[in-house]
Amino acid sequence: MTSKSKTNTIGWPTATAIVVANMIGAGIFTSLGFQLVGTQNSWSILLLWSLGALMALCGALSYAELGTYWMRSGGEYHFLSKAFHPLLGYLSGWVSLTIGFSAPVALAGMAMGEYIGPYLGIPELFLAIGVVVLISFFHSMSIQKSSALQNFTTVLKVLLIVTLIYFGLTQTPEASALIWDKGWQEEILSSAFAVSFVFVTFSYSGWNAAAYIVDEIHDARKTLPRALLLGTVVVSLLYLLLNFVFLRQNALESLQGQLEIGQITANALFGARGGELISFAIALMLVSSISAMVWAGPRVTQVMAEDHRLWQWFSKKSGRQVPVRAIWLQALITLTLLLTGTFEQVLIYSGFVLQLFAALAVAGVFVVRKKNKNVQSSKTYRSPLFPIPQIIFLAFSGWVLTYLLIAQPWESGLGLLNLIVGYLVYQADKIYSKKL
Repeated sequence: MTSKSKTNTIGWPTATAIVVANMIGAGIFTSLGFQLVGTQNSWSILLLWSLGALMALCGALSYAELGTYWMRSGGEYHFLSKAFHPLLGYLSGWVSLTIGFSAPVALAGMAMGEYIGPYLGIPELFLAIGVVVLISFFHSMSIQKSSALQNFTTVLKVLLIVTLIYFGLTQTPEASALIWDKGWQEEILSSAFAVSFVFVTFSYSGWNAAAYIVDEIHDARKTLPRALLLGTVVVSLLYLLLNFVFLRQNALESLQGQLEIGQITANALFGARGGELISFAIALMLVSSISAMVWAGPRVTQVMAEDHRLWQWFSKKSGRQVPVRAIWLQALITLTLLLTGTFEQVLIYSGFVLQLFAALAVAGVFVVRKKNKNVQSSKTYRSPLFPIPQIIFLAFSGWVLTYLLIAQPWESGLGLLNLIVGYLVYQADKIYSKKL
């Protein structure tokens, strides 16, 4: 790999901010209400989120090794192309392009519009479109501008969450959903626990974000593992504390089946004004999440375009080494999802294929170890306790994928259908390349 100028790269604080911003989204503020419908014991709830943290940490350890061995942006696209076959990498890149980043950005933009549009007197869809366009424009300017925006919004996000945790731990609750009975052993063997774990894995997604921008990370062999692991650990601790606060500050019946857990908790802590305050706070958090995905997603497209002639036009970077064309391609797909209103179903079925490719990438660590026997450990990061973290991640992934196939066969089938479309595009790409 050629040496990179520090002016066109980022250090570990920004890389960590990208991981944190990708991980902390709407999921942490919406999942608990559905989990409490079938799982009420507080030991069970905290175990769920602890298992999610363990899975994310095992994934981060694995991606740190992959990213320092195959040092190139693109995440799963690059890892799977190298470890197994270019077709697998292509399908992964296709999923990232069509739904992996565009759909979550669209959902976050719409959620932001719903949260603060009424208070600002701006139509929700107009606000969502404006935010996506504005953030895409900002990331098109330079890596330094992207870094400044990402660091600022992520710091705000963490401060807001820490503030909520502080008041949640220090104020005496009027009612509490904390239940420490002995029946948690039976709960964790129930189907409801499995359902809840699927929600948890979605909430933890984003732990691999820094692996998508390896080319823009200064001294990636040291910085990438630090960013992935530190970001994952920070978010895991915040998630556990937030869920404890949600349970501590609210009655069980006020949380069960509810979507707006953050607003409910804000009302309990700060009174009627809390709902409005938390709306603006969550909107700020969503800006950070949108920014991180607008940064990471186009890098997959840009790297994919370097390798495949059909997409070659999107491989070009600006004079400041920003993949502007790929950024606006993702923005266009995002706006299409916003305007058609079909992104929510897309987001549901994207979960299956995204988990599938993450599992395949982690399996790639076994390939790396086979190829890496004679390479000095100082030159690449090596996941400690190999292969235990990889086995844990693959076991949890198998659990989630099996459940999704059984419980959501339609959505999972749509995800597989998208892979078939990606395969057809791959074949068209090969034919196009031969003709040139």
